[in-house]
Amino acid sequence: MRRRTVTAGNLEEILQVTAPAPAGEQTAATPAAVPPPREEHGLRTEFEFELPRGYVDEAGSVHRHGAMRLATARDELRPQIDLRVKENPAYLSVVLLSQVITRLGTITDVHAGIVERMYATDVAFLQDFYRRVNSEGHTRAAVTCPHCEGGFEVDLSGGRLGES
Repeated sequence: MRRRTVTAGNLEEILQVTAPAPAGEQTAATPAAVPPPREEHGLRTEFEFELPRGYVDEAGSVHRHGAMRLATARDELRPQIDLRVKENPAYLSVVLLSQVITRLGTITDVHAGIVERMYATDVAFLQDFYRRVNSEGHTRAAVTCPHCEGGFEVDLSGGRLGES
């Protein structure tokens, strides 16, 4: 096994070498005009959510609805070589969340700077949502009514009462 030292200068080089080939660099055997048929496996890979408070952008717009995809092994390994994470291990969740959040309101380019500017309650919600989606495979949580002490499940993805 060959070891490689990662520095800030060669981080992008390593990410480019390990990145999957773009769609335009397909082999000659596969025609570029006709994409291969997609197989439906019934696996849900993206989960909608609604933030408790919402992200406020520079224009003052509040973004509460978003989507998070399932994490890959690469998503969990990539923050380990990030210099910000090496300097402050608590930054790992910011980098990780920025990689798996695919959409936040009208924002489709979610990066670490956006996650940094979120309210702490929203980041905590997203950390729990990430754990549920990637560890347990669903967004439901068991809760107990404080008044009648009856148990039931709620969907953390942000559905309104009465919606199915």
